[in-house]
Amino acid sequence: MAKWGEGDPRWIVEERPDATNVNNWHWSEKNASGWSKEKIKSLFEGMVLEEPGLAKVTIKEVSKCDGEAMVNNRKGKLIFFYEWDIKMDWVAKKEDEPKKDIKGHIQIPNLSEENEPCEIDVSVSVTAGGSAGDDVKEFLRKKCEKVIQSKVADYITALKREYATDLILPTKGQAVTKQSKTILSPPPSENSLSANVTNTTNNMQKMGLGCKIDTSQITLTERFKCTADDIYRALTVREMVVAFTRGDVKLDVVKGGKFELFGGNISGEYESLVSSF
Repeated sequence: MAKWGEGDPRWIVEERPDATNVNNWHWSEKNASGWSKEKIKSLFEGMVLEEPGLAKVTIKEVSKCDGEAMVNNRKGKLIFFYEWDIKMDWVAKKEDEPKKDIKGHIQIPNLSEENEPCEIDVSVSVTAGGSAGDDVKEFLRKKCEKVIQSKVADYITALKREYATDLILPTKGQAVTKQSKTILSPPPSENSLSANVTNTTNNMQKMGLGCKIDTSQITLTERFKCTADDIYRALTVREMVVAFTRGDVKLDVVKGGKFELFGGNISGEYESLVSSF
């Protein structure tokens, strides 16, 4: 354990009120796969792409979303890993043939942290509608690629700004600043200390500060296989104390006298001395 203000700061547990992941030094990981799938669906499903005079295209469903996403914190730095293969089903109605449905897929095969949103591939295919869907496919391929890429950028931004916020834990200084503002704003009760404690606890819980610690009371009873006189002599007779500690000791065997054992690592005084011999 380093002394306060010295040494490697990751060992100074006072830097966090609950002594958890001090200075955000240690690796922590959060699985963002489930959240990502829901976010991707919410961004794309129901999206409408329209070209006046040609057709109105609606993305009905994200039919495939294979992959994973992880958010990691190391030394206070967030690291993002994600890799997705996405396929969306679309349906279009042309203005000159409003009763005929044209259907197809939009696929994003390489959504990962290795590519910027503008670098991802967007492929378009037609599964129903025949040659009538060729101009719709061309419209989607040329003019809607940027729209799809912007939605991907929205997902990445949300992953970094919304989902990963609680991975960077507040330090002691940050926690005290927030806590002092909240606790001091309502005036404390004039005649109830318990009310102050309750308000403080509630405020800390609202801010996500502190942690609940379960405690227990432990009572130990030691039994020595010797007489009381033997114990008395082992703690008061210099030769016996030296034999027990195997080192030099300081003893002043009188009421109020001082003693030091193990080079001063253990010290105290005799509050009373009662011998049976």
